[in-house]
Amino acid sequence: MILSLLDRSRTREGYCDGAALTSTIERAVNAEKLGYHRFWVAEHHGVPGIASGSPAVLLAAVGARTSSMRIGSGGVMLPNYQPFVVAEQFAMLEALYPGRVDVGVGRSLGFTEPVRAALRTGREESDTFADDLDELRSYFDATAPVTIRPAVAPPPIYVLATGQGLSVAAEAGLPVVVGGPILASDGSALEDYRRHYRPTDRNPDPRVIVSLDITVAETAERARTLAIPEAWAMAQSRRTGEFPPLTDPSQIDLGAAPARTRERVERSLASAVLGTPDEVADQLEKLIARTDPDEILASTSTYDRKALFDADAQLIQLARSLSR
Repeated sequence: MILSLLDRSRTREGYCDGAALTSTIERAVNAEKLGYHRFWVAEHHGVPGIASGSPAVLLAAVGARTSSMRIGSGGVMLPNYQPFVVAEQFAMLEALYPGRVDVGVGRSLGFTEPVRAALRTGREESDTFADDLDELRSYFDATAPVTIRPAVAPPPIYVLATGQGLSVAAEAGLPVVVGGPILASDGSALEDYRRHYRPTDRNPDPRVIVSLDITVAETAERARTLAIPEAWAMAQSRRTGEFPPLTDPSQIDLGAAPARTRERVERSLASAVLGTPDEVADQLEKLIARTDPDEILASTSTYDRKALFDADAQLIQLARSLSR
């Protein structure tokens, strides 16, 4: 089983935002030592709980501290940019770290209306995703009227896909990264993607990467405790409209929270894979049987950085045992 990591540079209460970026780089260094296949970073704008607003800049730092592991974006949101700019940024990364760079792209808009206004984006930009994707590919394929520099071998492109994104990816002959509602569905969306996939020379077969939160710990209770800060933040964002930094789990009193908040926390925990190594292995085997992924991208986060690194180590060991 190919296993990779997505790190969203989560901020934490009591720490400056810069510490989140430093932690991302340190986690990438550790992930390479552990043997992870790739390490991706995210793009979020104006969100208190996430420090990463520029994947290309962060990837330059990650690439400088690593030497062999693939690095990439999970993902760059095309509605926020001119495709030419994205092509130039990732061509530069590919020139600096040849053969290691992935271009993960998505179509999500800013989290709030003020953020969308600051980015000069609206619903109409999201609707041009398929055209923007074609334009981006044309720069890498050297078929556009303008030639990007530096000249590099085209880095692979991945589509972070919802239902509509799956259709765009199938038509374009590109691999997809899926999570959330698609994983909770009956699997028909992935079947449609594979059935309607149009092969290309570069991507002759459909390829699916499954992304989800995975937390491994010595006990099920410990895994739940580590996962609660992320679930709590998600629940708070639904209540307040603002996605907050991670909170120390010792400071979270679920019992005193409103019933609706508790329900949201439990629902979020239920959608994640968490538990002891044996419990996580069992859940992953069921997920693999249901979705038949080519790769799993773990998007785990927790308040305790050391515990996060320990969980990464346990997860890669578990993946190797499943592969055998």
